[in-house]
Amino acid sequence: MTRIVTRALSAPARGLSVLYGRRALRRWTHLVLGGALSMPYYLVGSIVLVSLGTEIGGPAFLGPPHVLALLAGLPLAAVTALFPPTRPLSVTAVRALCGIGGGDGTELADGPARSGAARGRTAVWFTLHLAVGAVTSGMTLAVVPFASVVLLLPLVPGLRTGPLGELYRDGGAWALVLSPLAGAAMLLLLAGCVALAGALLARAAPALLGPAPADRLAEAERRAADLAVRGRLARELHDSVGHALSAVTLQAVAARKVLDTDPGFVREALAAIEETTRRTVGELDAVLGVLRDTGERGTTAPAPTLETDLDGLLRRTRAGGALIDTTLDPGPHGFGALPPQVSREAYRIVQEALSNALRHAGAGVRVDLTVTVADGNLDITAHNPLPPTRPADTAPRPGGGHGLRGIADRARLLGGRTESGAREDRWLLRVRLPLRAPR
Repeated sequence: MTRIVTRALSAPARGLSVLYGRRALRRWTHLVLGGALSMPYYLVGSIVLVSLGTEIGGPAFLGPPHVLALLAGLPLAAVTALFPPTRPLSVTAVRALCGIGGGDGTELADGPARSGAARGRTAVWFTLHLAVGAVTSGMTLAVVPFASVVLLLPLVPGLRTGPLGELYRDGGAWALVLSPLAGAAMLLLLAGCVALAGALLARAAPALLGPAPADRLAEAERRAADLAVRGRLARELHDSVGHALSAVTLQAVAARKVLDTDPGFVREALAAIEETTRRTVGELDAVLGVLRDTGERGTTAPAPTLETDLDGLLRRTRAGGALIDTTLDPGPHGFGALPPQVSREAYRIVQEALSNALRHAGAGVRVDLTVTVADGNLDITAHNPLPPTRPADTAPRPGGGHGLRGIADRARLLGGRTESGAREDRWLLRVRLPLRAPR
């Protein structure tokens, strides 16, 4: 029973909230804003009608001449809506006052309208906002004072001597009894009309101010490009920093083991650590420069390539104790003739292949590395012995498979292919990169 009574009492409260709640009042404000913006166009329309001999008088927005003046000014409003600032200002007002496009599942466009269709939809919205806002503002200015006087007629004797005194004299006591109900009904009717107008405008906003298909496509392309850049930067960080940490760790371990017996090797390992860390800091600065997008990328270190950096990579890796047997056949024109993107990605692939060998097989691993250019392809092959089987309670070395995934991503972006896996007691990695972009 209590629940039924509560529901019965809450129903009128919900109805009043729809008419006079916070959202309804904000949408009412949005309509009044449209009415205020329509005034210059209404005045222009009035001048046009007066110049044609039409007499305009009486209370504003109530007679047919005033409606004609407003209609005469709306084409000018549609023309001015074609200017770029119109859509951003309209979208800001709709988001702030209509509760549309602020995380409610609807979407409104940002920035000026660029296509002809988008500008046309913006002009329709602006004209509709001004027309509906002018009508509802006129109703508000006319109905609210009149309904308030009718509502207060029994309570304020002075009001009975005015124009409404005839209503009191003709209706007698019934006029005083019914006038508060009539005034309240007028206010409710006005609120209902305004709420309906605000709801219709709110429904039309996403269709008229939302992004066009071209805008959606451009935004999707922008997001895809942003994700591609983020993926590339993630691969760069993983390969450069991951390789540096693996190499520096093994170099430090190897130097510690022979610290008292082979000072020459220790000096060589420390020099390799210094060179590796300095180079990695430069590469890290380059990546962070892209992330910050500060325009300083031209001052950062260039990306490493096979021609300029492969020898240093092999030297630093050998300083950590790895035994690397290389077979390099750059073709008749050398690695410098490779396409720059292929040379950069190939360097990272070789770097990651060596990192994997060091990370999983440890210091002293023998790696057979082959890099050849032939028949329009760059072939990279790396194989090394598998690490000895670890006890069951020994945690695996870190890596998580990101390196092989990054190698596959690099090859796929260039139209190449990869092959990796265990072959008997050895780990094999093969990568083929075409020297020409796929068609």
